[in-house]
Amino acid sequence: MNIATDHQAGRQAGVRHPLQRAQRIFAMRDAVLSAWEQRVRTSVRGADQLLTPILINTLPAFFDNLAEALTPGHPRENATSNSNVPAVHGNERARMTNYGPEQVIQEYQIFRDCFAEVAHESGITLRSKDWQVINESIDSGIRESIREFTSMHESFRRRMAAGLSHDMRNPLAVISTSAQLLLRPADPERVVLLAHKIAEHSKRLDSMIEELLDGLSYHQGQQLPLVLSQFDVLPLVHAVASQVNLQRPDKCQVSGQSVVGWWCENSLRRALENLLGNALKYGDDAPISVHVEAVHERLILTVHNSGRPIAPEQAERIFDYLRRENNCPAPGWGIGLPFVQSVAESHGGSIAVDSAAETGTSFIFDVPVDCRPFVPPADFPKSDS
Repeated sequence: MNIATDHQAGRQAGVRHPLQRAQRIFAMRDAVLSAWEQRVRTSVRGADQLLTPILINTLPAFFDNLAEALTPGHPRENATSNSNVPAVHGNERARMTNYGPEQVIQEYQIFRDCFAEVAHESGITLRSKDWQVINESIDSGIRESIREFTSMHESFRRRMAAGLSHDMRNPLAVISTSAQLLLRPADPERVVLLAHKIAEHSKRLDSMIEELLDGLSYHQGQQLPLVLSQFDVLPLVHAVASQVNLQRPDKCQVSGQSVVGWWCENSLRRALENLLGNALKYGDDAPISVHVEAVHERLILTVHNSGRPIAPEQAERIFDYLRRENNCPAPGWGIGLPFVQSVAESHGGSIAVDSAAETGTSFIFDVPVDCRPFVPPADFPKSDS
């Protein structure tokens, strides 16, 4: 089976896990995710309203990371080490659901139960050291998801409050000026005109306050304008990779499967160009691989390079707009990776990064195969009929 994180490169080169037990754990993924989805829908408030791609979210990558951590000799200590997958999970839950923190925590607890049950049904005995890894992974995943979940809501509230507070100055200025003019002697027609201005801008100010209160209560995230169409993403990936190989022969290798879905082709192309450009900058001249797969109605594009790893303190802010790191071998991250994040989120998905010295760096672009339910209808192509 194909894995959505950094171990893909090893598998593509023909490297197999040395222990049959590890292979059996990896083979549990579909069964665990199916059992998890069924149980979450029946026991987590609000989950029954979510479509499968949104509900599954980043769980395939989290499972793969956990399976790696349970593999003897693998450098990953637990499912969250060298990975921001749990943080991305919390971010997407904040943007795409009506969840509160309790529901996010409950999902992880159910995942632990499903993993244990499927392992038992598969005849795999989980030893005490396995449970230590599993519990550390779940506990750490909960902490990182909740931290990002709350941060996402707080970040929006701050932006919303700052933006609307600034815009409120305009109607307030009109109201203040009109009131001052009313204090001066004026003809009746002018008084009526000024009164209408005060009423009009008071109403505008009231609607802005209502918008602010709504935004402080809940927000699903801002989206890029997209034009969706149905196409196979694999030829698009080959086309973008060929642009790299035109200047750097055999630099970029593409693997995976054909996946037909509904996306904005132009946005996906630009996102891939940014990811490959980033891999070229920071890959220390090592080969680049792009892997394409579909898992539980999610499209997963993984761009991997073997360059120096991303420092943990940089990984936390790598998707910030206009962030430029000092002491980098190339100009820092300004708008490229933040744009990739916007493309993923506007499609109802997410972008995660996994980076370590032993395994290299993988960017995991993870979106629903059919994005139409998560994009405004105005962004669909118009019918010719």
